[in-house]
Amino acid sequence: MCGRFSLTKEEAEIEKRFNAKFYSNDLIKRYNVAPGQLALVITNEKPEELQLFKWGLVPSWAEEPKIGYKMINAKSETIFEKPSFRNLVKKRRCLVVSDGFYEWKPLAGKHKQPYRILLKGAGLFAYAGLWDAWTDKATGEIMNTFTVITTDANELVAPIHDRMPVILHQEDERKWIGSDLKQEEIAAMMKPIETSMIEVYPVSDRVNSPVNDDESLLLPVREETTGKINHNPQTNLFD
Repeated sequence: MCGRFSLTKEEAEIEKRFNAKFYSNDLIKRYNVAPGQLALVITNEKPEELQLFKWGLVPSWAEEPKIGYKMINAKSETIFEKPSFRNLVKKRRCLVVSDGFYEWKPLAGKHKQPYRILLKGAGLFAYAGLWDAWTDKATGEIMNTFTVITTDANELVAPIHDRMPVILHQEDERKWIGSDLKQEEIAAMMKPIETSMIEVYPVSDRVNSPVNDDESLLLPVREETTGKINHNPQTNLFD
């Protein structure tokens, strides 16, 4: 699954990388984006605009919005079958902008070691996502939400977790939010990113709490195997 990610680049860099504009003053650097929070997306309906949508898909037909907390991810293997996704994958695809995500490796007992996964060079990229708009019948307020599509983990991530988000190749990003994408073309994109393109390193378990959202979460720590996690984000993996 994908349960936390980051977006720490400057607005101008994001706009240049994705050839899209952000028409708001609300964009801040995020080191620990969690479900239920706003994140930056580019939709097929507004491909030249960067927008803030809530993470956790609330389908337009849902009775209430709390279903979104159960729909932060969509499995690539079932997006053409499940009622919540099968129409959206045809009509409402989006790019979820990021520069890294976190995953947890089980250790002894109930402890888990968090890891940061990112592109080599720490560049920007996009997850394949689906989005929808839900209307509150009582107030008429519209809530825009999204989910991140996941696939099998590649060989580098698999020792940590068996799933990972679908990271699109840059040349496929505009195709993903295009209007004429066929099912077989979509299926071809639902593969794990090549291991040669990413790097992985352990980070502090401060990332476990969404309350913590600062630059220190990006720092490497010494990998633990005993179940006792290193809480000091200043400890450098490469000492």
